[in-house]
Amino acid sequence: MKAAIEYLSAVDPIFNIIIEKYGIPTRPKRPQGFETLVLLILEQQVSIDSAKATFLKLRERIKIFEPTILVEVADEEFRLLGISRQKSSYIKALSLAVLSKNIDLESLASKTTDEVREEPIKIKGIGNWTIDVYLMFCLQAPDLLPLGDVAVVNTMKELLNIHDKEAMEVHAEKWSPYRSVATFLLWHYYLKKRKRTIVYQY
Repeated sequence: MKAAIEYLSAVDPIFNIIIEKYGIPTRPKRPQGFETLVLLILEQQVSIDSAKATFLKLRERIKIFEPTILVEVADEEFRLLGISRQKSSYIKALSLAVLSKNIDLESLASKTTDEVREEPIKIKGIGNWTIDVYLMFCLQAPDLLPLGDVAVVNTMKELLNIHDKEAMEVHAEKWSPYRSVATFLLWHYYLKKRKRTIVYQY
């Protein structure tokens, strides 16, 4: 990560601003596999803390956290745990995809970024944001910029005064091949400014 930060600081002054104000973040990691994908579904459009609390309740309720079990959970039981009908349908779609071998989660680590994206994108409820975060946190993909993420977009608007996603993408080309680390720095700024601490482990 040191080489990435040195490179980013040389090509764009905003990273010096972030580091001088809030220091260098630890590169976040999450375990690969089914549980993390379920958690990422819960994180869609809500805070990480809220999603984590719901996930922990689900894991406590469902002692054997496997697709064979989750696919059988009634919608009403999901709702009692604070999971919407829509997200429960996404969790079941993921479970069915794993059970039917339409996706092999263990094989993703040996595939390219583009190859990884081809499989989960076919599953209902898993879009580019979920895949980007899985690639960055679980598979340590080095060069992604998730412009479906509100915190990334808002921080680029604030620090760069760029308000169009296409323009953001063009600007971020100079951050390559370290756009994932650039994203971690943008998230670091967003959270520190709001005095928020996120613990990604579960």
